[in-house]
Amino acid sequence: MLTPKQQELLGFIQNRLDEGGVSPSFEEMKEALDLRSKSGIHRLINALEERGFIRRLPNRARALEVLKLPEAMHRAPKAAPSKPQLVAKAPIAANDVIDIPLHGRIAAGVPIEALEGQNMLSVPAALLGSGDHYALEVSGDSMAEAGILDGDFALIQRTEVAREGQIVVALIDEIEATLKYFHREGPKVRLDPANAAYEPQVYDPRQVRIQGKLAGLLRRYN
Repeated sequence: MLTPKQQELLGFIQNRLDEGGVSPSFEEMKEALDLRSKSGIHRLINALEERGFIRRLPNRARALEVLKLPEAMHRAPKAAPSKPQLVAKAPIAANDVIDIPLHGRIAAGVPIEALEGQNMLSVPAALLGSGDHYALEVSGDSMAEAGILDGDFALIQRTEVAREGQIVVALIDEIEATLKYFHREGPKVRLDPANAAYEPQVYDPRQVRIQGKLAGLLRRYN
């Protein structure tokens, strides 16, 4: 059984998710429950999480998901018996943000060493689909005709397989990475640029390991 404050907070979170798909900030929760400090909200959140009513979504700002509601809060009216008793997962709002790893720079010209970093990049969730993602900063202009420019952030969905014609991150000889169109040419793998000034790169399949496919782009305008 929940305390009155726990139930009040749970209802407030659920109402905000229903309204806009984004859970409220700790400051908004503090004001809604008329508490003096955010530490009280932290304790309530922990209690609700321990009891299985909510969960925190990793790598996402302001991300709480309501898993269930107490009987008194979710009982459906008799006129609508088909209404589900458990709360459905809230849709991702257009302004929701996910933090994904930023792994250095990747060549859109000739292969350069793939850098593994500890930085994170905040990305609108609407740009990403399902699966695990990371970001790479583009260096070079060999994919310019595909709209991928120097300084862009390529948003990559992790995968080890690629279909013909997809733009992929390919690791060459376990050392260098490049962003190119993926093609098979007989027994070989061909990585094509999107710039007539650059030549395709042809490798033995054993030299190439797919590390992801392009899911989206971020561009900064200074």
